[in-house]
Amino acid sequence: MKVRTKLRLGFGFLFIVVLFFGATALFYIRDISENSKVILKNNYESLSFAREIRTILDDNDLPLSTAATAKFNDYLLKQENNITEPGESKYTTNLRASFEELKKLPPNTPAEQHADRTVRHSLREIEQLNMQAIVRKDNNARASVKSATLFLGLVGTFTFLVLFSFSVNFPGYIANPLKALLDGIREIGQGNYGKRLHFEQNDEFAEVANAFNLMAARLNDWENSNLATVISEKRRIETIIDQMQDAIIGVNEKQEVLFMNDAARKTLNITGDKVIGQNTANLAKNNDLLKSILKDDAGIKPFKIVLDSREMYFQMQSSDIVVPNMQEKKGALQLANRSAGKVYILKNITEFKERDEAKTNFIATISHELKTPIASIKMSLQLLNDQRVGTINSEQEQLVNHIKDDNDRLLKITSELLELSQVETGNIQLNFVPVNPMQIVNYAITSIKFQADQKQVQLEILKDDDLPEVQVDIEKTAWVLVNFLSNALRYSAEKSKIEIRVTAKNKQVQFAVKDFGKGIDETYQKRLFDRYFQVPTDGQNKSGSGLGLAISKDFINAQGGTIGVESEIGAGSRFYFALPITNASGE
Repeated sequence: MKVRTKLRLGFGFLFIVVLFFGATALFYIRDISENSKVILKNNYESLSFAREIRTILDDNDLPLSTAATAKFNDYLLKQENNITEPGESKYTTNLRASFEELKKLPPNTPAEQHADRTVRHSLREIEQLNMQAIVRKDNNARASVKSATLFLGLVGTFTFLVLFSFSVNFPGYIANPLKALLDGIREIGQGNYGKRLHFEQNDEFAEVANAFNLMAARLNDWENSNLATVISEKRRIETIIDQMQDAIIGVNEKQEVLFMNDAARKTLNITGDKVIGQNTANLAKNNDLLKSILKDDAGIKPFKIVLDSREMYFQMQSSDIVVPNMQEKKGALQLANRSAGKVYILKNITEFKERDEAKTNFIATISHELKTPIASIKMSLQLLNDQRVGTINSEQEQLVNHIKDDNDRLLKITSELLELSQVETGNIQLNFVPVNPMQIVNYAITSIKFQADQKQVQLEILKDDDLPEVQVDIEKTAWVLVNFLSNALRYSAEKSKIEIRVTAKNKQVQFAVKDFGKGIDETYQKRLFDRYFQVPTDGQNKSGSGLGLAISKDFINAQGGTIGVESEIGAGSRFYFALPITNASGE
């Protein structure tokens, strides 16, 4: 049996087991759901109709007015169309007869009072019958839940045992032949070309074993000729280099060209045939690109080249060619490595650059398009909460508030994506103006004051006297401080405190936000300012998009500032950034 067939059968079996468990669980969940719906649907309506009829009798004197009689008849008709329990039809019929008799009897007579008691008795019987039905259906639902729980537990246990047995035994069908093949390769690597593999199965591993045995036999033949081995290796390397899409240049310790593939010739626009063996200094005289590549500091950043009327991006990598060398030290021969030249590789990253630009443009476009409907949703939610539009009950108000919170979070993420697209495209628009640091602090506090009051968190401001002005973009700097404060609020307990400290030092003004929450593990601190990174939470705090701190770092760095974090488990976290003061303030 082929390995592919084994894998298909194995994974097919797993799929059937998981599908069986899922179908069973879905069946019982649906059954429980249907039982739960039945409990309240019809019986609750009957109880509601009976309650409304009783209210009409309690709130109105006999004989009933025309309006009360019409309302009584309306609810009675609804009850007659909602008969679901055995015996309910009888009591409903009695209720109709008693009501018709009550309408005909003269007022303030014993007969009228008797008819009124008969109506109320029929209502009580209907209510009692439906209450008993609700209790009975609730018991049935509970029994179904208990039965489903037991059965699903048994099915889950069986599924777990089957999957565990499969995970323990099935890998052996693949791992054992691979281990034998690995051991054989190690033997070959140690020069034991007499090693052979023999598999009893008629599958791909048997074919690999035959190919391995053939390879070992040929290696044994090649072992007899060092020259053949050297030539083979040389040709193999040359073929690999020529076939590679990246431009590759090899230079020896004398700065002579060892090899240069076709991609390198095309990229460097070198058309001469006799390139191998030439000195790189001569080739670079009229080739600025080659001269730039051969510099020791070249290739740190991607660079652009126009080839075939198309802009292409390349990333240069270089590595030393190191060969072993016997040297005599203190009268003894020692093996040491020496540099025999250098290899330069120009990796074509045009496709990745274009994809990155396409990704950035897509994010910017979709984020911009999303802001309008999100803002429209926000306006609609505000109208829903407006009493002039209409009142809503408490449950509806909770749903509206949940939608509003999620809508605000989505709007924040969309704004962050727009900011990120500006950062990635290098289109950060900065409007530098001199400003008092406390103006930025007051702006940020105003933005999050409501959330702080909701959580009863105290915002304490500590600042130096006579703070110098800073030359910054007010909006983006305040955005960073608001992001720090929002994160601090998210991870602070109710009725706690957040410290905002502003200090001047070394011709810089530092803004710091300290909370007294759980703190951040040292493992995650180095990655906090990476894009899309989020610290794992315990589920009590909503996580963000993982963009806020990354964008904050780009904003601060673009203004010539620094940003960082200090945190300790159990002692809270301190996020800070520092910006240079204005020239006038520094004098």
